[in-house]
Amino acid sequence: MGFDFTVYKGSNDGKVLKSTTHKDDLKGDQVLVKVTHSGVCFTDVHYRQADMALGHEGIGIVTEIGPDVKDLKVGDTVGWGYQHDCCGRCKSCLSGWETMCPDRKMYGVDDLDQGSFASHAVWREAFLFKIPPNMSAEDAAPLMCGGSTVFNALHVADIMSTSRVGIIGVGGLGHLAIQFAAKMGCETVVFSGTDSKKDDAINLGAKEFYATKGLTSLNIGKPLDHLIVTTSSQPDWRLYIGLMAPGGTISPVSVDNKDLTIPYMPLLLNGLRIQGGIVSARKVHQDMLNFAALHGIKPIIVHFPLNVDGIESCLKTLTEGKMKYRGVLVA
Repeated sequence: MGFDFTVYKGSNDGKVLKSTTHKDDLKGDQVLVKVTHSGVCFTDVHYRQADMALGHEGIGIVTEIGPDVKDLKVGDTVGWGYQHDCCGRCKSCLSGWETMCPDRKMYGVDDLDQGSFASHAVWREAFLFKIPPNMSAEDAAPLMCGGSTVFNALHVADIMSTSRVGIIGVGGLGHLAIQFAAKMGCETVVFSGTDSKKDDAINLGAKEFYATKGLTSLNIGKPLDHLIVTTSSQPDWRLYIGLMAPGGTISPVSVDNKDLTIPYMPLLLNGLRIQGGIVSARKVHQDMLNFAALHGIKPIIVHFPLNVDGIESCLKTLTEGKMKYRGVLVA
């Protein structure tokens, strides 16, 4: 018998199409989730011309559970993100790095028949996250990918409360990275093209702000222990490489298909590390949600209805660079 539910798909011409998908009766630890909210990430823009269900920042209510579900119950509010499954046996999985599993299942590659732009979804309990009771569903949605990604960069870099952290960009990722770094106690330094987002950055927790458009050099006093790059394209690396403290870490977290070209000798002589990364592994992801709930970290959001017109409007706003700062679809 199974389940039929609505999904919103991409298409060759980029138009969002309303469609239907079918899932068989629940088995194992599968859970049926009724979607209430979905965050919208720029990755969804990248896939809007693919024949696949869109969306990967889903929040919803558990409506049915499979026979092997252990912890979730009907009525729970849960979320999911970019990763849907892993093998559970390889070195990466066994060491808590299932995001690097060779058999991982990720948005845009696997499970193309369902996403978070939908009425429902069926996912494994193992890859669903229970939302803290003091966190709203609309605030949780952008944390499923955006929050997870920037929190993971801070986690992997072994950030401490004494660290001086630079963040390039005050957008969907950047405005979350500022909050996480500030609440961790870090000296948070923000870089943006102009002063237009300075007040927002300071209000979110930045201690220093620098407008960089047209500059060929930067002087910020003390060097940076860590730098997170959240802009949609790579920065002028020559502008930032000299700001790094010896042994510092640079973490690019946004998507750019161009090659990485960076000054070589400063990297070599100062022992700098460039740390790639994607979303958090599950343990770190749940830590991120709990940390955000404890410290009141919330995305700045714009609401859109979860239907064809709402999705089209949201993707257009995002593509034009007019989103402040995360779009959330509301069922």
